[in-house]
Amino acid sequence: MSKLTTLEEKLHHDLGDIYDAEHRFLAAQKELLSAATDRDLKKMIKTHIAQTEVQVERLEQGYETLGLKAKRIKCAAAAGLVKEGQDGVEDSEENAKVRDCVIAGAAAKVEHYEISSYRGLIASAEVMGQSELVEIFRANLAEEEQTAATIESSATALIQKAAGKRKQAAKVEARSGDDA
Repeated sequence: MSKLTTLEEKLHHDLGDIYDAEHRFLAAQKELLSAATDRDLKKMIKTHIAQTEVQVERLEQGYETLGLKAKRIKCAAAAGLVKEGQDGVEDSEENAKVRDCVIAGAAAKVEHYEISSYRGLIASAEVMGQSELVEIFRANLAEEEQTAATIESSATALIQKAAGKRKQAAKVEARSGDDA
């Protein structure tokens, strides 16, 4: 990372960072969509893919507002979150219900990273008097917060579904043990 000596440089860096993160997360969501099996989870991912595409466009508007060309700055945190999600999907490939839980958990982590990033961008843009940027970042933040809430509520249901399958298996094993 180059040295950041002004708030303006920090804002440009953070904008490039979230721009890269949104691109990485968009690609990852498409992978997660193909790995998901739960209908509601798939619907949620499809909705968020469309939102993320619009969010990327908004960030490009932010660059235009600043008179800059859109530039991705490698977001190591996003790369790590994507890798963690991919590893979790791979590790849970034998149980679709568990994999759906992994996908929801990975998505929730991403949303919280994005929420934190947008809050920081808003704070910097406000101090700098960049009201147009503030509105762009707030629009993305509102969608990320809504998505996080949706994921968190659906994660509970997915976990219950995964647990229910294990409970049924335990009942079958217990019944077959009684017959012996």
